[in-house]
Order: sequence, then C-alpha cells, then structure tokens
Amino acid sequence: MTLLILGLVLFLGAHTFTTLRQLRQPAIARLGEGPYKGLYSLVSAAGIVLIVIGFGRYRHAGYIAIWDPPSGLHAVTLILMWVSFVSLAAAYSPLGKIKASLRHPMLVGVKAWALAHLIANGDLGSILLFGGFLAWAVYDRISLKRRGDAGAAASGATIGDAIALIVGSGAYAAMWWLH
Repeated sequence: MTLLILGLVLFLGAHTFTTLRQLRQPAIARLGEGPYKGLYSLVSAAGIVLIVIGFGRYRHAGYIAIWDPPSGLHAVTLILMWVSFVSLAAAYSPLGKIKASLRHPMLVGVKAWALAHLIANGDLGSILLFGGFLAWAVYDRISLKRRGDAGAAASGATIGDAIALIVGSGAYAAMWWLH
C-alpha cells in the first residue's frame, strides 16, 4: 500500500504542481523549459510505475473490503466507462461538438473513469487510487476555471465527433478483452 500511496503522491503531486502558476513559472525559469519538462515527465512516469506496482502488490496481498458495491450500479459503471473512453478520444480529436461541450474532455474522461471504478469497487486500494484521481480531476477543473481557461469554443459537428465516437467506442470494446 505504501508504494501505491507514494506513486499517487508523485503523479498527482506533479500534476497539481502545474496548476500552481506562482510556483511553476519560477521553477521553469530556474531549470529551463526543457529540463523542467524532463523532470516533470520523469516524476510522472515514476509515479505511474509505483502506482501499478503498488496496486498490484496490494491486490496480491488481498483486498481490504470497505463496502460492497451494489450490483444494480453495474449498468451505470458500463455507461461511465464508455463516456470516459469517448471523452478521452475527444481530447485528441479535431474540434467538434463533443470536445466543445465538454470543454476539458480529458478531465471529464478521468472523472468518469474514476467514478465508474469507485462505484464498482469497494476496497481500500481502489478507493485510494480512483478516489485520488477523481479528487485531482475535480480540483484541476476548478483550477482551470479560476485561471480563466474556458476550454474549446463551441463548434458544429465535425469529423472530430466521428473520430471521438469511433475511437472511443473501439477502445471501450477493446477494454472488454484486456481488462
């Protein structure tokens, strides 16, 4: 559990640091943009590795049950996961109605993914992992709003919507074989 928590602190801490502009700008000025990005990437990658190893060790040692997820929420979990994949695809698709209406589709995708897993899992490790990501995504969205980053401007339906729906739905289907 220690590695999982350390990984969350590193990964989410690095991502939270980027929202603290009064600290981030002097760090970039001191290190230089390239070294700052390299250090940011290294810390984030180390965090992901520790999260994966820590959660794997936690699962191998045995789950610590906190609550039993209601089976009636299974359909909600499946819908949230589809929304997550389409949102993540929209984040990298050309501008369309999906991307514009979500404003920050990556954060919507992370929130939907985390919430889906919180609904489906009632163990301590899952609550720490997915609850941590959900809390960070909510914080980051509030931070973006306070900084005045409105996100994508409204637009008509484009190829970007088709790409988001096709790629997101395809990734969602692939999840069934890989998860």
